[in-house]
Amino acid sequence: MKITPADRISKVEEYYFSVKLKQIEQMRQEGKDVINLGIGSPDLMPDDEVIETLQKSAENPNHHGYQSYVGIPQLREAFSSFYKNSYGVDVNSANEVLPLIGSKEGIMHISMAFVNPGDEVLVPNPGYPTYSSVSKLVQANIVEYDLTEENGWLPDLEELEKRDLSKVKLMWVNYPNMPTGTPSNRQLMEELVAFGKKHSIIIVNDNPYSFILNPSPSSILEIEGAKDIVIELNSLSKSHNMAGWRMGMVISNPEFINYILRVKSNMDSGMFKPMQEAAVKALTLESDWFEKVNSEYRARREVVFELLDLLNCSYDRNQVGLFAWAKIPSKYERGVELSDIILEKANVFITPGFIFGSNGEKYIRISLCAKEDVYRESINRIKNIENL
Repeated sequence: MKITPADRISKVEEYYFSVKLKQIEQMRQEGKDVINLGIGSPDLMPDDEVIETLQKSAENPNHHGYQSYVGIPQLREAFSSFYKNSYGVDVNSANEVLPLIGSKEGIMHISMAFVNPGDEVLVPNPGYPTYSSVSKLVQANIVEYDLTEENGWLPDLEELEKRDLSKVKLMWVNYPNMPTGTPSNRQLMEELVAFGKKHSIIIVNDNPYSFILNPSPSSILEIEGAKDIVIELNSLSKSHNMAGWRMGMVISNPEFINYILRVKSNMDSGMFKPMQEAAVKALTLESDWFEKVNSEYRARREVVFELLDLLNCSYDRNQVGLFAWAKIPSKYERGVELSDIILEKANVFITPGFIFGSNGEKYIRISLCAKEDVYRESINRIKNIENL
């Protein structure tokens, strides 16, 4: 007897980092001390008061049952206040915000809520791989749009408008950008909102990096009328060091939120209440919290820049976010060549840019989620590679 999987499975592969982590684990079992500089999983702790709130709430015997699909009112109100205080955006906590089990979940929910088989979806190249994989899972046709260093890693909307956009349902954007570190700017956000309205294309901005090494946190929802056509994803994963907690949100107009809720309410049974209450506490933290976190990342990034200089890579010192994005020297055809050499000869893993799309082939990405001494050790190991 042979059981075959759904056709949609043939269109996606196991997530690159899932495969690479298995390789790294195998190398470690063989006795190799592998340093992983690839994945953006914050190693810093959430604020002490957040942990205390979680602990205290978990001691309540009434807090361990199923929770509402839309989150506790206090959490929605905290997200609403966070947007008002951080971005100057008014959000109705009753019907314009929906808590998520991480914003990655939201990518699937949004796609299932709006995209039919055969619809087209605009996906950035380079971009977060999940935009493409989820689009394939919902049987959408992917239309890539180029982000290039020459164009400042910004979409060329004039070039896009030369295409037939009649079948496009969604456009994924991500500013501050991952992997390139390009910050958001108001002109781009205004143009995206106008583009979405003109062509009836939902603009989905994935915005988890706005507080990481970014002097001007912003939201596309600051643009007048944006909620009519925009959905924004955000989370506490990077900004509040709560990646494993899976605390995210989606914000839009009530109609869009209701469509997304129809999907979400059939896929989970709410979030652990103590984590929701701890998230409420996290969302009230003052600006000195972000400055403390960014001070650490700033120091780390300087050492990462030293590492990139050692590799003869070129990069923008003004990039923002949780990673350093760099172009490889001309002696290498692809970033994966350099990445593989460093992993094989120095036991240091650096992410090759090809996993984000063909426009990332000649780039590498380094996470800022390691201690300074780990980067120093990586530099010492790489210095010993001959003919690098």
